Amino acid sequence: MQRGKKMNRKRWTALAIAAALFIISVLVNAVGILLSDKSETWSKNWLSLMEDSFSEEVIEDGDPLKKIVVLEVNGVIEDTGEAETFFSSSFYNHQAFLKMIKQVKEDDSVKAIVLRINSPGGGVVESAEVHNQLLKLKKETKKPIYVSMGAMAASGGYYIATAGDKLFASPETITGSIGVIMQSINYEGLAKKYGVELVTIKSGPYKDIMNPARKMTDAEQEILQRLINQSYEGFVDVIVEGRKLSEEAVRKLADGRIYDGRQAKALQLIDEFGYLDDTIAALKKEHRLADAQVVKYVSDTPWSSLFGVISNNAKPETEASELIRLLSRPSSPRLMYLFSE
Repeated sequence: MQRGKKMNRKRWTALAIAAALFIISVLVNAVGILLSDKSETWSKNWLSLMEDSFSEEVIEDGDPLKKIVVLEVNGVIEDTGEAETFFSSSFYNHQAFLKMIKQVKEDDSVKAIVLRINSPGGGVVESAEVHNQLLKLKKETKKPIYVSMGAMAASGGYYIATAGDKLFASPETITGSIGVIMQSINYEGLAKKYGVELVTIKSGPYKDIMNPARKMTDAEQEILQRLINQSYEGFVDVIVEGRKLSEEAVRKLADGRIYDGRQAKALQLIDEFGYLDDTIAALKKEHRLADAQVVKYVSDTPWSSLFGVISNNAKPETEASELIRLLSRPSSPRLMYLFSE
């Protein structure tokens, strides 16, 4: 018990130090502006610090003019806003990932990509955006994309995987969950029990659709079901196109159920069994990249460095980072390509 209290004290101390350093840096720069006539330059430098930039971490040595980049998708694929940009280093960052794709596209020394996915899926919009950008990358640069699935590449995670030329998974990988979901809660009964009434003033009959304080009407359910069906059709289309399967075959397996790697291979949802190393080895062999250097992108922003130090020493990830993610989530129901346990 005493040890736990000591660890919590260390974590909060580390966070306090980080906050103090941030405030001091802002104050120092503000004083600098007052003492000089370089506010425009400072503003540009400040904005540049806010932007994500990426350096390369070498995974396997080789020819730096012939590189394979490993792009990692870890966690739920959704755009959670600025909070994630500043405070999160291990969760998926949508805007940063799109910038990584752009960097891969513009770097002529990058000859191929390994998309490493460990995700239960995410937002319909974000998944489609990543998929679209990966297809553009392939079309405009002819750079091959091999996919390495981790413990899970389900729903939206599988959606983006279909942009790959070849898909690898372990026999134990959880994948599939092909479909769309929208969830909310209904606390009408609980509210009545405790005498709580939600007052709603609206401009139209459907403005408060999915209001958690009342039962959904049949008309509202029909409206939402049409949205779900349209997104589902889009999911089916990307699998048909990406995996070269018939629409009939896809619809039979796309009922929302999950599959392990063995089942996925039998259903032609993946191509080969293998882990990350196997995926890299196959890409090198099949695209004459035996001497290629393998790298992954890491953020160069000062914020990532600062909070990375705190994370390594005080390990606040489970408390602070998760709290930030929960607070930054929109409360409105969303269309999701997401495997919900």
